[in-house]
Amino acid sequence: MTSCSFGKRTARPGAAGLLTLAALTGAGAAHAGTATAQALPAGCSVTSAVTCHYAVSPGNYDVTVSVGSATAGQTEMWVEARRLMLPATRTNAGATATYSFTINVRQPEGQPTGQGGTGTPGLDIRFAGSAPQVSAVSVKPASQPLVAYLAGDSTVCDQPAAPYTGWGQMITTAVRPGAAIANYADSGESSGSFLSNSALFPTLLSKVRANDPVFIQFGHNDKQTSATAYRNNLTSMITQVRAKGGVPVLVTPPVRRLFDGNRLTPTALHVNGLGVDLPAQMRAVGAAQGVAVIDLTAQSKALVESLGPTASAQLYLRSSVDGVTDNTHFSQYGATRIGDLVLQSIRDQRLPLASYLR
Repeated sequence: MTSCSFGKRTARPGAAGLLTLAALTGAGAAHAGTATAQALPAGCSVTSAVTCHYAVSPGNYDVTVSVGSATAGQTEMWVEARRLMLPATRTNAGATATYSFTINVRQPEGQPTGQGGTGTPGLDIRFAGSAPQVSAVSVKPASQPLVAYLAGDSTVCDQPAAPYTGWGQMITTAVRPGAAIANYADSGESSGSFLSNSALFPTLLSKVRANDPVFIQFGHNDKQTSATAYRNNLTSMITQVRAKGGVPVLVTPPVRRLFDGNRLTPTALHVNGLGVDLPAQMRAVGAAQGVAVIDLTAQSKALVESLGPTASAQLYLRSSVDGVTDNTHFSQYGATRIGDLVLQSIRDQRLPLASYLR
């Protein structure tokens, strides 16, 4: 996703519609060790990165930023609970690049049940990278954007702390202005617990508008869920999303990294403790309900097995790199690769979000 084009490059920092340098307050900080002194947009400060905070209410916002300065820079843009909007982007000395996004703001800003912290009310933006630079930021309410909702578990959610990374917080780099990702995935949730928790599916459902896609991925925590209960849970979500005019999309769970020789084990492929093949059950529900299915189990299986038992470790968490060994949860690199599989399926199946992808 780092090869995407995000906006038109311009050489002037005061582009129309932005907070220009002449209007800044509290500016004039220097970024120690990375750049010479630069003025910062109102609401921004600098420590190890440039951080900006805007006291807005929950909702969707069109955000335009200009990055670049008199010196060469390399900038990443993250929002809220570690959602990547702009991958590492280089700017030449004296050049400015302008990018636009539509960003979903929630409270709590990460996982809906507050796991890992609730964050700060409002919109938080962090400009990181080897030499982060920002010269202008504009924030305004978005006018009825398409919102893609994510319902899932810890492999999907906005993980607040590195190295854990959900694929839902990485696909945001591929989404054009006019559409936003609203990630309601939550760690530890099964299809049943997500459906019944008022902070999860009921809250998500209350916000769905006509044509909004709702991507539904469960399986990791349905270890003791019967086939009947699993199918009923998925069917209930589908029925309720459709009643709101939304477009449900089923996503089979990505594999765990559990090998028997060079092949993944049944547990890795989400055959649960009751012997239920959960991805097969989800595909059957999709067929019965006429719902699109992204077969992320099959796609991630092909990816992990092609890399093999050793090289596939980079997709997950490794003690040598991350301080923990975990064959279920993804590294930032792994979440990016899994997110790319989801994005390609959205394009291939021409799902509602497809026309907004870069």
